[in-house]
Amino acid sequence: MNVVQMGGDVEAGFEAVADAFAENFRERGEVGAAFAAYREGRKLVDLWGGVADEKTGAPWQEDTLQLVFSGTKGLVAICLLMLIDRGELALEDPVCRHWPEFAANGKQEITVADVVSHHARLPGIHEPLREIDLTNDVLIARLLAEQAPETDPRAQYAYHGLTYGWLCGELIRRVTGSSVGRFFAEEIATPLELELWIGLPEEQESRVSTLVYAPDWSAEATYDREEAAEDPLLVALENPPVLTEGRMPWNTRAFHAAEIPAVNAIGTARSIARLYDCIACGGELDGVRLMAPETIELGRRELSRFVDQFIGQEFAFATGFELQTELQELGPPAHAFGHAGAGGSIHAAWPDQRLGVSYAMNELRSGGGQGDPRSQTLLRTLYEAL
Repeated sequence: MNVVQMGGDVEAGFEAVADAFAENFRERGEVGAAFAAYREGRKLVDLWGGVADEKTGAPWQEDTLQLVFSGTKGLVAICLLMLIDRGELALEDPVCRHWPEFAANGKQEITVADVVSHHARLPGIHEPLREIDLTNDVLIARLLAEQAPETDPRAQYAYHGLTYGWLCGELIRRVTGSSVGRFFAEEIATPLELELWIGLPEEQESRVSTLVYAPDWSAEATYDREEAAEDPLLVALENPPVLTEGRMPWNTRAFHAAEIPAVNAIGTARSIARLYDCIACGGELDGVRLMAPETIELGRRELSRFVDQFIGQEFAFATGFELQTELQELGPPAHAFGHAGAGGSIHAAWPDQRLGVSYAMNELRSGGGQGDPRSQTLLRTLYEAL
């Protein structure tokens, strides 16, 4: 690989994946990234390269960590499925069975299935929030419990970009007594020896790559922001704006340390790929059992499919996982499931191939569902090499 500041290795037969990774830097302007794939506990691909911090020029290292935005939702989905596997939670349960305060203002019939499939009609928060309030999951859970479900019909088909995490996180807290970050650490990351956190310990802070916007970055929403100010639902969705040009709170210690369980997981692509490998292999890997294969089958069963009018993108959801749409963002396999992250990251299980894969990067690019050639080239090349 004739590209400076690259490292890693691939198993024999996967050299084309390394070439595609190098091509991303050479031809597609990649800044810093990592790509990994595991199959039945065996590492097939583990690549990293570029710079972790554009300002300092610090290189991306083997142990560099990356914030993966909505890739976090897939991790939270795994936590919920573990509770379902243990009989402590069910998709048909009303949320208020576990979280009594949630019944306020007409939410008695909203189920766990509604929450995980983005049908809870709570896609935003109406109480004005400061940016720093996003780091207070207890506060946000209280506000969601007090808020009435939206009556605007558009809310029934709206991606719950941030509120998914707070709703699911509070369910986990009410069922287990642990925050989602603590549950994930104790029940998943530690047993599987993953370098992956929802709420980053301070001693890991120096390893985190610095996020940057691409020169042509624009927010994912397709609506006019001046018009949005007159639309109560859009005001709630943008309360407060979180991926705004010129603002990057996601690089701060406060946002790394908090548990923002829809969007702030931080880890290595290697660890995320290994976790999805466990899921693709039926919930058990290297003697660690997270859940039964039957629970994973339940967890990847489609619950909703819709076009979000605000983002202009088709979504398909199972129990928190994204499923394939015609765009095939999760790679070529038809039955892939996992979750993409804002700006371009992709993390998925390929169950037919019994493989987990993760692409993480630090330059955020616009496009959403249009597909990012950086990830799509890698996923296609990996699939062809299998």
